[in-house]
Amino acid sequence: MLAEGNDITIFACGHLVWKAVEAAKILEEKGISVELINIHTIKPLDEEAITKSIRKTKCAVTAEEHNILGGMGDAVANVVVRNFPAPIEYVGTKDTFGESGKPEELLKKYGLDTPDIVIAAEKAIARKN
Repeated sequence: MLAEGNDITIFACGHLVWKAVEAAKILEEKGISVELINIHTIKPLDEEAITKSIRKTKCAVTAEEHNILGGMGDAVANVVVRNFPAPIEYVGTKDTFGESGKPEELLKKYGLDTPDIVIAAEKAIARKN
């Protein structure tokens, strides 16, 4: 049995869906229940699925290979704040230009890897509680 309030939604898109799957496994090993939603389109955005999930978990992480300003995370946050305000942590690039390199190295460099999602989830849960 999980401790009450020990759950989170991870909204992910693109290549970070797989990283979110990996993070969910780690979080579940720590006793954290994860609802993972693949945001495959931003327009149209599945507002009903977002709101339904956030009402259950009461906190979230968004994970994307995009700038955290004006990306999928902001679209999700907009839905959340209008329907059921809750803590959200963003995993994405921090208003910087990208570089060329090996994908795994770039994910680590820009804080887009599995451990970054796990840390963000733990922060969101702490803010909720």
